[in-house]
Amino acid sequence: MSVRRLAEASLQPASFAFNRANAAAAKQWINKYPKGREQSAIIPLLMLAQEQEGWVTKAAIETISDMLGMPYIRGLEVATFYTQYQLNPVGTRAHIQVCGTTPCMLRGSEALMDVCRSKIHHDQFHTNDKGTLSWEEVECLGACVNAPMVMIFKDTFEDLTPERLAEIIDLYDAGKGASVKPGPQNGRITSEPITGLTTLKSEKAILKTTRDREAKAAAKAARAAAPAAIVATPAAPAVQAPAAPVAPSKASKPKTDAPETSPALETPSPAKVAPETEKAASVRAPRHSAANANKAAPQVEKVLKQRSGPKTKAEPTAAFKAPELKEAPIGAAGKKPVKTTSAKTGKPSLEDKNRPAGIARPALVDDLKLISGVGPNIEGTLHSLGIFTYVQVASWTKAERAWVDGYLSLRGRIERDDWVKQAKALAKGGVAEYIRVFGKKPV
Repeated sequence: MSVRRLAEASLQPASFAFNRANAAAAKQWINKYPKGREQSAIIPLLMLAQEQEGWVTKAAIETISDMLGMPYIRGLEVATFYTQYQLNPVGTRAHIQVCGTTPCMLRGSEALMDVCRSKIHHDQFHTNDKGTLSWEEVECLGACVNAPMVMIFKDTFEDLTPERLAEIIDLYDAGKGASVKPGPQNGRITSEPITGLTTLKSEKAILKTTRDREAKAAAKAARAAAPAAIVATPAAPAVQAPAAPVAPSKASKPKTDAPETSPALETPSPAKVAPETEKAASVRAPRHSAANANKAAPQVEKVLKQRSGPKTKAEPTAAFKAPELKEAPIGAAGKKPVKTTSAKTGKPSLEDKNRPAGIARPALVDDLKLISGVGPNIEGTLHSLGIFTYVQVASWTKAERAWVDGYLSLRGRIERDDWVKQAKALAKGGVAEYIRVFGKKPV
């Protein structure tokens, strides 16, 4: 993007002030933003200043910055960044912005720029001899389907030819710009095809009010024609009506209890049947069996067999089992071993007699993380062992502390950090008692 600078000092006015109407509009814009965010209104306020003066002056930037309580450099950053702000004087009657992007260029925007060069000035951002007109090339103005186009103030003029643009320029130069109708200049209506609409020619199928009105008229006509039809038609023998509605045939679907087969849920449905009726006529789904679900069908595996998971094999009654297995006899004597350590993990067994007694999770659980050395992971493990309160930790015996130390792989941390003393203080008086005993807050 090209560098944008303010106009020369010789062109800058000494001061700036909003007129009465724009001052009121500026207050409305500022009030739209929450307190402390009023500086966000600088963009619409700079546009008000440009509409009033024709371009954005240095005095206007500084005045608006003072109104919003922001440094001048911030106002200058906004004014020099956005190309919508004119930083130099423009034509007093019209500043013509010619779209030069691809769609307009393919439709002849270069010829429109030649008209501006010949009737206004050879270079952009320069006024004509009288100072009434100026022009510039801009990016897309948003009416590509009606290319080429120009924008004058807030109005767009589309479907232009060089000749028509020359006429518009002459009218603005003569002070008759208000007589020029904006929009397409070749008779096109908005952005429809130049040959006229080819679809959606009628609103009959679009407006719901039209459809509702026609539906009511058709229903009224049908009611009016019903008596005449009854008189003209000979009486037919009476037919006994069915006692209850019959569900539609579902020959292609299995009879199940699933909602998909319920005609009451169809839209539209030829018959409405209560869910109780559908359920009574359905075949209840078979009871789920985890064992059967894990067996492969003979059609798939050629033989009925288990799909996944270990197979359970029978073992001799007197077979040797590892000591860590619960209720595992050894040999013919059938003696039950005292489990002390898990063979796989090296941790004390959960069946060990020195494991602290656990309790069911109470409604109010103590924050065990206040005990120095207990973090979120250790607290979760203690919870899994049924340890939820300070009183439980405070009552641990030496053997129980040793079991927990080995199970948590803490290697003497319970004794070093003196969990029992900490738990006793927290159980007695919470954080205040902890500070009294240890002289510091729990961490």
